[in-house]
Amino acid sequence: MDMTLILVFTAVIIVGLWIIFYFVPVGLWFTALVSGVRIPLIQLILMRWRKVPPASIVRAMIEATKAGIPVNRNELEAHYLAGGHIERVVHALVSANKANIDLNFKTASAIDLAGRDVFEAVQMSVNPKVINTPPVAAVAKDGIQLICKARVTVRANIKRLVGGAGEETVLARVGEGIVSSIGSAESHKSVLENPDFISRKVLEKGLDAGTAFEILSIDIADIDVGKNIGAVLSMDQAEADKNIAQARAEERRAMAVALEQENRALAQEMRARVIEAEAEIPKAIAEAFRKGNLGVMDYYRLKNIDADTRMRESLSNDTHTLDKD
Repeated sequence: MDMTLILVFTAVIIVGLWIIFYFVPVGLWFTALVSGVRIPLIQLILMRWRKVPPASIVRAMIEATKAGIPVNRNELEAHYLAGGHIERVVHALVSANKANIDLNFKTASAIDLAGRDVFEAVQMSVNPKVINTPPVAAVAKDGIQLICKARVTVRANIKRLVGGAGEETVLARVGEGIVSSIGSAESHKSVLENPDFISRKVLEKGLDAGTAFEILSIDIADIDVGKNIGAVLSMDQAEADKNIAQARAEERRAMAVALEQENRALAQEMRARVIEAEAEIPKAIAEAFRKGNLGVMDYYRLKNIDADTRMRESLSNDTHTLDKD
């Protein structure tokens, strides 16, 4: 029984010591002390209650102190609570200090909270980055298409990292500059002979304005000759003109057919009226006989005139037929 009590008492002591050393990080406080970082032990205890990892704060302060960079514990805690990366910010400050780059904690924390990797930005300021553009197709004034690839060497601009445009904007502007430069060339041969013509034209435009980068150089990696866009456009235009002409001719033919059908309908209507009128002639003659307005001699005279008229029409038709033959 005594042995059991001893074991239980020992376990309680061990658990109590673990809890004490967890909430009272004496070892971490001693490490900071021997590293030249003055931080009260009570603050390390309160950090756990503020949901701030004391180890991260102490390591960051030790790194900054050894590099000769003054940092404030409250600023580190505030940056952590705001969702920032303390280690990344301190690494960036140390790197910038060694590279003689003007960077303070306020700017570095703002860049970090903006979602950019401030440590990578400092590295890019020291070691510029090369961005390869996708193939850019452009057409010279002689109608020949050129497909160009370029390498853009950029350096991070620390002062414009907050609010500055990213790599996508730089690539878009460079592509636009390439298209404009090739489009202003009189001949594609001149571009092939002097590719640096494109680089000079693009660099003169100041494409890095408003971006988080500074363009150091634009080098043309490759230029390929594409299609003869001028010839293709001429062929397409000719085909379009032909289709328009065919459509207009078809429209005129349709109008002519419609007019012919209208004339035929009108002629048939007139013929029907003539037949209808001729059918009324016998009735009129009979009515004239009944009323005594037409005599027998008048009737024969009318018949002679009708026969003479038909003979003349027959002779006229025969003459017209002979002329055709």
